[in-house]
Amino acid sequence: MMQRNMFGEKLLISKNKWIKDYFFGRQITVMGLGLLGRGLNDIKFLAAAGARLTVTDLKSADELRTSLKQLRKWPVIKYVLGGHRPEDFCGRDFILRAANVPLNSPFISRARECGVPVKMDESWFAELMPAGVKIIGVTGTRGKTTTSHLIYEILRASRTRVFLAGNITGLATLPLLARVRAGDWVVLELSSWQLQGFGEARISPHIAVFTNFLPDHLNYYGGDLDKYFADKAHIFEYQKVGDQLVCSDQVANKIKLESGQKHVVADNYLPASWRLKILGAHNRANAGLAVKVGELVGAKRSVIKRAIENFAGVPDRLEFVGTRQGVKYYNDTTATTPEAVHVALQTLASRRRLILIFGGADKQLDLSSLFIDLPCFCRQLILLPGTGTDRLKKEWVGDRQLLDEAALATDMKKAVAAARAAAKSGDTVLLSPGFASFGLFKNEFDRGRQFRHAVENLSPKR
Repeated sequence: MMQRNMFGEKLLISKNKWIKDYFFGRQITVMGLGLLGRGLNDIKFLAAAGARLTVTDLKSADELRTSLKQLRKWPVIKYVLGGHRPEDFCGRDFILRAANVPLNSPFISRARECGVPVKMDESWFAELMPAGVKIIGVTGTRGKTTTSHLIYEILRASRTRVFLAGNITGLATLPLLARVRAGDWVVLELSSWQLQGFGEARISPHIAVFTNFLPDHLNYYGGDLDKYFADKAHIFEYQKVGDQLVCSDQVANKIKLESGQKHVVADNYLPASWRLKILGAHNRANAGLAVKVGELVGAKRSVIKRAIENFAGVPDRLEFVGTRQGVKYYNDTTATTPEAVHVALQTLASRRRLILIFGGADKQLDLSSLFIDLPCFCRQLILLPGTGTDRLKKEWVGDRQLLDEAALATDMKKAVAAARAAAKSGDTVLLSPGFASFGLFKNEFDRGRQFRHAVENLSPKR
């Protein structure tokens, strides 16, 4: 059995001499350490391989202290925190940039002016991975996390060597170079931002999965949906003969393939007799896409069914937190668009017995559906502060009473307390915010964590 140490990949790298030969002594600027673990684990991997690293992030050392604490064993790493410097983007062998770097970043422009290759975690892995490794990439506006996990579980149940990475909290992809070998599969959840790297490298996954396409991230793309789709399209744009694309009906007409084969999967592809633990018609559609991928990789029907029916779901996505005094609590913190809120409300709707914790930072999306959905499904709103909440109040044209009687909460503990006060036995309290988490929380996962913590620590009503 291979011995492991606390730094993850050191001993694995020693078994893969080519990794050290490739990275040792290379000067690499890592743009984005962050708090979700992906940047952190890339840095650990590169440091263990002997790269000479400069780590730069807009966040301060205090904001990044939990990540920095894990890098203390590499005192040679240089840090530029609280901002970026142009000089750190020239005279380097590579720039490794985080996924959410703005399209018009002057620092990335500076690197390109200096002829420095700009890489991204997932696509750099795809460029360097050993021959015989195959990638299944999953994208879409909604459902990509659940679909990725379902595909992973199907392959795992088939006793296939498979790894899960990409846009998964805490999981970096580049370190998998030390673990994968010919015959392995890697399932990557891929956001539009991460797919920018695939576009720059002109590569696409062997099997691409496209769940759906809906308005989102318009604050990032300057209101241009075409730019958003262009990044998403890199998942199939460079596929070769023999590659496969699996997509939903909803997005099929937007996709034109130069190579590869397209499989369009209807929302009802999953057999009606299959019983899922995860809630909602949308998750049955996600499961249908995963079933098709399982069929393409040769998994047995019985194995696919067992994996799908045993899947308990992913945290933060209509996650059942528990029941307190007859009230059910659900955490749907990743619902950051009106469409996602609509799906959550429809899934849990029960004669207006929903108490909705809602609001946050604006993403410049069309809010009109909320003016119908919120009064239709919700008995009480608990509003979190943010630019999106302010815009909703300003543009509101729905049932005025619901908004006028909404409770305002300045933090998650107060929001959960207000929801508990408004709820009666048989009600459901749902965190489905409809907006981004910026300002009040570190990220959307911190928002979900705070919700769970507040629910778990509720004291009984007197």
